[in-house]
Amino acid sequence: MKIIAFIISLFSFTGIVSAQDIPKEKSLLWEISGKGLTQPSYLFGTIHLICPADFSLSDSLKYTFAKTQQLALEIDMDDPGLMGTMAKTMFMADGKTLKSILSENQYAQLSQFYKDSLGMDITAFGRAKPFMMMGPMFNKILGCEPQSYEIFLMSLAVKQKSEIIGLETIEEQMAIFDTIPYDRQAEMLITMIDKLPETKNEFHELVELYKKQDLQSLYNLTLKSEFGMDGQDEVMLFKRNQNWINRIDKVVHEKPTFIAVGAAHLGGEKGIIALLRKDGYKVRAILK
Repeated sequence: MKIIAFIISLFSFTGIVSAQDIPKEKSLLWEISGKGLTQPSYLFGTIHLICPADFSLSDSLKYTFAKTQQLALEIDMDDPGLMGTMAKTMFMADGKTLKSILSENQYAQLSQFYKDSLGMDITAFGRAKPFMMMGPMFNKILGCEPQSYEIFLMSLAVKQKSEIIGLETIEEQMAIFDTIPYDRQAEMLITMIDKLPETKNEFHELVELYKKQDLQSLYNLTLKSEFGMDGQDEVMLFKRNQNWINRIDKVVHEKPTFIAVGAAHLGGEKGIIALLRKDGYKVRAILK
C-alpha cells in the first residue's frame, strides 16, 4: 500500500519539476543565487544526531557560513520560549496515556527496555506523545553520546552575531507529528525495540550515506525506512518542503542566509533543491 501510494504521488507530481532540477551531485552544501539576489545564500543538509567520530565540518562550510548574516534552521532553536511551547504540546489529548494505547505486554516490554537499557522510569512519559520517547533511544541506537550539527551551527552564528530564525514554528512542527495516530507512534517504538539490530544497521547505513554526501540515496532510504516516515512522506517531507520554499524566498531576499535542514529534505523530485530551481533560483553544488 505504501509503495502504491508513493507511485501515485510521483505521477501526480509529473511536469512540476524537470529532470535537470533534481540534484545529481554528491554534496551537502549548495549555493543559492539568481532571481534578483545581490548576494548568494547557502543550503546545507544536516543529520540531526551523529556520533562525534563521524561529525565533520568542511572548510567550505565554514567559509560560506562566514559570508552570511543569518542562520535559518527548521525551527528557531534560539527562541527563549521554545521549551515552554514544547511542554504545552508534548502531551496526548483526551486524557490518553501510554498504558491506555499499549497492550499490557507492550507496556511491560517498553518499561523494561527503558529501565535496563536507558536507566529511565517510563512513568515519566505517562501522558507524553509516544514520538517524544524516541529521543532518549538514539544514544542506544547510535552507541554514543550524539552530537548535533544544528547546535554547532548555532554556536557559529552566535560568534559572528548572526540572527537565528526558523522556517517553521514549533507549533507547526508538533502538529506534523500529531498527524500520526498515538497508537501508531507507540507501535513504531515497539518495532524499534523488537528490531534493535536492524534499527542500528539502518542508522549506520544512513550515517555512511551522509558521510558520502549521497543525497539521492539518503532520500531513498528515508522513504523506504521501516522506522522513519511510516507512510507519512507527504506530510513529514513533501508538504513541509513546499511550505519552506515561500519562507526561503523571503529570507534570502532580506539578507544572505545559511539554511540548514535535514538532508532528506534536499533530494528527490519534491526536494528543496528541485523546488528552488523550479522557482527560478540557481542552486549549485559546492564540492570539496
